[in-house]
Amino acid sequence: MKPSHPLRHIIALLLPLGILAASTDMVGAEPQTLPDISSVPADLEVPALTQAVPGPGLRVKQTLPGWRQTAAYHVLYLPKDWQPSRQYPVIVEYAGNGGYRNKFGDVSTGHPEGSKLGYGMSAGKGFIWLCLPYLNDAGDALALTWWGNPPTYNVGPTLKYCHEAVAWVCREYGGDTRRVVLCGFSRGAIACNFLGLHDDTTAKLWCGFVPYSHYDGARTQWPYPGVDRASALARLKRLGTRPQFICHEGAGVEETRRYLAEAMPGGNFTFVPTGFRNHNDGWTLRPSEARAKLREWLNKLISP
Repeated sequence: MKPSHPLRHIIALLLPLGILAASTDMVGAEPQTLPDISSVPADLEVPALTQAVPGPGLRVKQTLPGWRQTAAYHVLYLPKDWQPSRQYPVIVEYAGNGGYRNKFGDVSTGHPEGSKLGYGMSAGKGFIWLCLPYLNDAGDALALTWWGNPPTYNVGPTLKYCHEAVAWVCREYGGDTRRVVLCGFSRGAIACNFLGLHDDTTAKLWCGFVPYSHYDGARTQWPYPGVDRASALARLKRLGTRPQFICHEGAGVEETRRYLAEAMPGGNFTFVPTGFRNHNDGWTLRPSEARAKLREWLNKLISP
């Protein structure tokens, strides 16, 4: 059931302030009958963030050379098996909105270092993992809710940093430009298409996509320009035949399935519920049927 128009207006006002996050109105998406992620012991732990020189098994905070006079930064992880003479597929990740906390204890800070999805996808081996920032209109600080500044939500600086960071990582650390996968949680799931397919040049960066929890075009109440179905469809057309692994907590994946059945019937989509009630990308740090399917999909995607 969609919110009434007054509620939509309130949500639109609060979202840019970080009071509500991109998952606020998940009506029926967190059924009490599903397990909490805390009921399954984690078999992975995201490495601590350091300021060290990048190396095998290290997760480091880094800023691109052209942005060092700003507060912009990304987080880079080189796999345990990293060697400078080899090439590796790259997982690029966008985080959820900041300022989010729900009744299950799920939290999203909006910072790149809060991301977990990519590490769970790779188990820390065989993939470079790059967590990117969203930037404000000036491009000199992080945007912790959405991208740019309200009311225009300018994506220019965020996309500029994305292009430069992907090129930098592939050039400096052996990322394979033919095998770059874009993923994201909540706001980041929407960003997979909204940012990742925003224009023809950006769309060419990716070989596949993993949006977890929400999907560009499935809902139209978010506050930024271009949220309408027509704009979302124009972005979606840039996907072509490339695959997407679409996942969501609860029964939320069905909303996206219905949307895409109309918007792009016959698209290369895989739909998998996480099996948990949580709006939390930490589900990939725990064994589950959904994670096994995601890894199988990912390995097939990047295989020569």
